[in-house]
Amino acid sequence: MMIRNVAVVAVLAVSLLAAPVAADAQQTGKVPRIGLLSLTPASDRPSLLDAFRQRLRELGWIEGQNIVIDYRYAEDRVDRLPDLAAELVRLKVDLIVASAGTQVATAAKNATETIPIVMIFVRDPVGTGLIKSLARPGGNVTGTSGSAGLEWVAKQLELLKETVPKIRRVAILSNPDNAYHQLAIREVNAAARSLGVQLQLLEARGPNEFDGAFAAMAKERVGALLVLSDAIFSSHRTRLADLAARSRLPAAYDTA
Repeated sequence: MMIRNVAVVAVLAVSLLAAPVAADAQQTGKVPRIGLLSLTPASDRPSLLDAFRQRLRELGWIEGQNIVIDYRYAEDRVDRLPDLAAELVRLKVDLIVASAGTQVATAAKNATETIPIVMIFVRDPVGTGLIKSLARPGGNVTGTSGSAGLEWVAKQLELLKETVPKIRRVAILSNPDNAYHQLAIREVNAAARSLGVQLQLLEARGPNEFDGAFAAMAKERVGALLVLSDAIFSSHRTRLADLAARSRLPAAYDTA
């Protein structure tokens, strides 16, 4: 699913570049520039970047020949995103690809109201204020959103309850820097009440806070874990899965 999203983003990028930028390039000799902004390191999911470049090549845009891609990676530090987005604006890129998630798209949107932004896999972009509506985004932001809405988070809690009927306490791992999580937690709270489940809300901004979160889960004797969709959580998915397995916690993971 994510590979398909990246391919769609490449098509969107080309369509945004094709008209005014291509015409200007023919007249001035300027090579169009794409700024790629990412929260996670370059080494995370390299196949996605390969898929993006491949789709661009298929559409006639070859990096280093008729297009330039400026890469900016925040290395899992949300606080770096605003400065990196501002760098891309100063470079006068023709387009920003926000890869991936709510925090990256928000940083790009806050940096510019004029440069087109193509977001990748943002959950509930309407609820988080990135666009006005899916049909008519408005502004300078477009792209792909998560295929499942907020109801999917509630469904995951239901599945955990069906899998382990005796659970009474479920830990919810969220990232306070992710605006989508505020919406998701409200949805999960409503589902928890109907299922008779008590929630233990735990936060982690990065991998250095994972151990503390799992220690709190052990102290509270939770019976299962639900990990919300987040780019950093996805980047460190193997470690989270290992920690859950060591803690003997049935777990459900959303993707980012």
